[in-house]
Amino acid sequence: MADLVRPFGVGTQIRLIARLRWRIMRNSLLRQDSKWDLIGMIFAGFFAALLVLALSVAIGAGAYAFLSQGRAHWLGLLFWAIFLFWQAFPIFVAGFGQQFEFRGLLRFPLSVGAFFVISLAYGLADFSAAASLCWLLAMTIGVTVARPDLLPAMIVISGIFALANVTLERLTGSWLERLLARRRTRELVFGLFILLMVIVQLTASSVASWGKAAAPWLLRIIPVFAVFPPGMAGWALKSAADDGYGKAVLYATGIGAYALIFGALLWKRLAAQFRGEELSETAAPSSPRTAIPSVKQPEKSSHLRWLSPQVEAVVRKEFRYLTRNGFMLLSLVMPPVLVILFGSQIGLVAKKYPMVSSGRAGSELIFPGLLAYLLLILVAPAYNCFAYEGRGMQTLFTAPVRFRDVFVGKNLILLAVITFELLLSIGILALRIGLPSLPMLAATMAALLFSVAGQLIIANWSSLNFPRKLEFGSMRNQRASGMAVLLAFGTQIVVAGACSVVFLSGRWFGSPWLPAGVFAVLAASALGGYFSSLDALSALAEKKQEVLLNALCK
Repeated sequence: MADLVRPFGVGTQIRLIARLRWRIMRNSLLRQDSKWDLIGMIFAGFFAALLVLALSVAIGAGAYAFLSQGRAHWLGLLFWAIFLFWQAFPIFVAGFGQQFEFRGLLRFPLSVGAFFVISLAYGLADFSAAASLCWLLAMTIGVTVARPDLLPAMIVISGIFALANVTLERLTGSWLERLLARRRTRELVFGLFILLMVIVQLTASSVASWGKAAAPWLLRIIPVFAVFPPGMAGWALKSAADDGYGKAVLYATGIGAYALIFGALLWKRLAAQFRGEELSETAAPSSPRTAIPSVKQPEKSSHLRWLSPQVEAVVRKEFRYLTRNGFMLLSLVMPPVLVILFGSQIGLVAKKYPMVSSGRAGSELIFPGLLAYLLLILVAPAYNCFAYEGRGMQTLFTAPVRFRDVFVGKNLILLAVITFELLLSIGILALRIGLPSLPMLAATMAALLFSVAGQLIIANWSSLNFPRKLEFGSMRNQRASGMAVLLAFGTQIVVAGACSVVFLSGRWFGSPWLPAGVFAVLAASALGGYFSSLDALSALAEKKQEVLLNALCK
């Protein structure tokens, strides 16, 4: 029978896979939650497109200015900016490029060539690649307006430069996926990355002090970067503008050599996957051990006796989830680190503007602003609180427990984390910039209580309506539902706006204690609304059972 099947070419295989992906996406939109997710992603994409468009105008204007002013050697800076964004952004968002699992395509009768081309095509469809291509187009327009004769050279250089970037990005993502196949390794690398970022930020003040002295040394090492693709692209365009196409061809050939090397390494990596390489965190089977009769341990006294047994069980489960997820633990380190970094920057600003950034006047403005920013980071996971339940969601529906108790347990763990982080951050702020006045301190604490209680109501509702499964202990597929993200940011913007009005009311009416009183009333109302919403959310959870199980158990 195999002899009767007509073989398909690479183009036909790619077209069939693209058609399959389109049908899968179209069928996924038939679910109501997917439609809301699409709406949220459209809004997020709209704002991202505005940012890309603004930077495109800036890059195009910069390319025009560099050429028109005779500074063609500065064009390499634009290529370096595009190169760094193209390669670093996928790692910063912890997605390593695309969210699609390419190894799943190997279930189909694909050739190695088709698998390679599809990988590059998905690399070009990534946000970082799409944005970088837009910036290259803007740069081409700016160069053409300044020097129309450089259009052919710019098209060739941009095309080879884009090919080198997409192969390097796919190669980096593929090897990182291979190296970080185990959760502990991922957590270690992520921790080292956070530590590196902290070290860089903490040394910023020192660099600022001796930056002028280091300028001549930096000018000496700049030619070293000319051997990399962005540097070669900049020198190729400069050579085309100054000396014709002789040296430009040489530099373009160098970029093409980089693209060929990256492509060959990527082919080798994808060929290993094509031959059946399997990345798994499952431990190798070991020899069976003789079971040792367990000795019943005496019951330990519980520190959570003030909670009901159901809520206590949820709290213990959430605490174990938290302590076993290295990425979540590392994310808890970020708020105090951000406070330290902002504090160091505030110290630099205070030297230039002592009347604004230091003393009581600075703490009155900076203290509530920093705490509000930290709260924005800490409350965000509550909008998808069932993310790591997985198939355990079935147990929650079959166990003799109400979802009222489930929400209370999850929210208690979140409140404990928020309280610890905020107290630690307040202590750091007190040492760095000092505490604000007593009325402002009381108003800030009441505003935080109002913001947390009010957002938990909406966050619990969002968790039921827009659930999204996240991979435990993984840096991949950590994107929440688009509608949940939109709802989280919208709620936080509204709450921040309302709090700002209340804070300003104290200045308008000349009463420093007025914001504290207003926030106390709002916090009491938000707490009452939170406890009143638990029963309604329990009933809603039963209605959303099919949606939750479909989203979290697949």
